[in-house]
Amino acid sequence: MTQQRKRHPRKPAPEATEEPQADEEAQEEPSVDTSQGSSDELAARLADAETKRDEYLALAQRVQADFENYRKRAAREQERLVSHAHERLVHELLPVLDDLERTLEAAERHEEAALVDGVRLVERSLRKALEKEGLVEIATDGSFDPHVHEALLAQTREGAEPGTVVEVLQRGYRMGDKVVRPARVIVAE
Repeated sequence: MTQQRKRHPRKPAPEATEEPQADEEAQEEPSVDTSQGSSDELAARLADAETKRDEYLALAQRVQADFENYRKRAAREQERLVSHAHERLVHELLPVLDDLERTLEAAERHEEAALVDGVRLVERSLRKALEKEGLVEIATDGSFDPHVHEALLAQTREGAEPGTVVEVLQRGYRMGDKVVRPARVIVAE
């Protein structure tokens, strides 16, 4: 690190008059007063800085407390929304439960036609409740799509082009853009 030299202003050559000495004496007196004024000024600036520091600290603590309250409030709101969604789904599925109970009662009386009708009723009720929640069946006609279909078997079928779905073993479903369960299919070779 290089040291820098302090440059002092050059003083003009002293003249024979008394005025320059008077100016020098006048300059020396305020320097004594300013040193006392400096310490008072520094103390005032320090007190001001401490006051500002305390204000900023209090502000930061309030902001932190507000954020913590917001976080807790958001968590409670999230729990409430999840609870409401579960309640709504249960409300939609209760009629399906009722249909199942009626179907079981019909099965106990050996009414086979009523049993088949009851099972169909349950299936339709459950499908309707799930569709209301946004569940959509994945289309399986046409060519195999690995993003929404799961090929369990490849078979040779007459009249079927290779790579097309020839049989659905289990239906697939999606909610919005998300695949809930891929369709399990047999693909033509």
